[in-house]
Amino acid sequence: MKIHILGICGTFMGGLAQILVENGHQVSGSDQQFYPPMSDQLKSLDIDMIEGYDSSNLPAADLFVIGNALSRGNPSIEYILSNKLPYTSGPQMLGELIQDRRVIAVSGTHGKTSTAFMLCEIFKSKLIDIGYLVGGVSQSIKSSAQLGNADIFVIEADEYDSAFFDKRSKFVHYHPDTLIVNNIEFDHADIFNDLSEILKQFHHVVRTIPEGGNILIHAEGKNMTTLMEMGCWSHTHKIGTPETISLDSNKNILIFGEKTFDLNELPFNGIHNYENALMAIYAAYLHGVEPEESFMALKLFTGVKRRFETIYQDPDFTVIDDFAHHPSAISSTALAAKGLFDQRILGIIELGSNTMSGGFHGHELYKSAESLDKVLWLNLSGHSSHPDAFLSVEQLVQDLKLHLDEFGVILIMSNKDSKKILDPIIELIKNK
Repeated sequence: MKIHILGICGTFMGGLAQILVENGHQVSGSDQQFYPPMSDQLKSLDIDMIEGYDSSNLPAADLFVIGNALSRGNPSIEYILSNKLPYTSGPQMLGELIQDRRVIAVSGTHGKTSTAFMLCEIFKSKLIDIGYLVGGVSQSIKSSAQLGNADIFVIEADEYDSAFFDKRSKFVHYHPDTLIVNNIEFDHADIFNDLSEILKQFHHVVRTIPEGGNILIHAEGKNMTTLMEMGCWSHTHKIGTPETISLDSNKNILIFGEKTFDLNELPFNGIHNYENALMAIYAAYLHGVEPEESFMALKLFTGVKRRFETIYQDPDFTVIDDFAHHPSAISSTALAAKGLFDQRILGIIELGSNTMSGGFHGHELYKSAESLDKVLWLNLSGHSSHPDAFLSVEQLVQDLKLHLDEFGVILIMSNKDSKKILDPIIELIKNK
């Protein structure tokens, strides 16, 4: 089948393209712009990529898969609708492809990508040829997706909407056998009015879990009790309790029954990452992998790009790139950084999401980074009243010139293209 994907350079749609190619389909795609790392992955698949959405460039296809970044008024969409061409959403397409697999869906406001790749690392260490689609790029797994031959499929299950014609969350299409819910907090203010609407979407996917299936939640996670009280018909596993898997009071020993594991042996830090590991280890256990084997696999886990990734280092400065879009994630990352470094840490945080730039988190957002020595806020939306907020990268870098020598670590947090911040700062350091 000839399939054309609109919005192909997004992490989800690019991963879907990989799976469709492996499934024998002829795939092409269009996007507004193509950029690494997804553009490199698409080139390796020999996918014909068309820049822009001019309807005259739209190729003939048996099916058009439309990404959720596109809306009415887009020339390609208007052409497809006017000519009654067959179309679907990416999540629905993927759901149909994996309907016969045992699906492990990793959901939550944050931690999805890391937890999903941890699971992939565990299964791959057992030489299980799983299928997966994760919205990021791993340091050790060569691509963001693969079809695989085993019956297990790991999917990063996003609560964002599916397409302009389907406002349900993506994850309702996957019908998982095992659902991980890392956390639920208010986010995506562009599509959700309040937390109750987000909980409703999460409960939609809870309703699809079979009676013999599994739901993993953190026992003390925000809003987990509310979600479960809305109705649950599957096995519920409360992570962080003696009945499942937990951390000791000092948060450095993993406990599973009578077995203990020293978290200092793992190549990552931070309570948020340890909690991700708990979820991955227990989910793998429910699918036949012993905790000892999972822990050994995670000793080799080299992380996910843009998840506390060291981008530049010299004797005086360390520059770290981290994907952050919510106060809880910012707080966890900031605390992890303070525990790792003796030097003074400067945080540069871009208010990249609609929720952050729109001020929906209020003072909680600025308070989330208070463990850092200083924070500069980048708000490209054009409005901010914070004294250390900047409306352009150029303004921010000019201010940084005055304070650079005061810090040894620069921690950049953004859920957008961080290179626009990283490149000029690294250049500033090199020319110092």
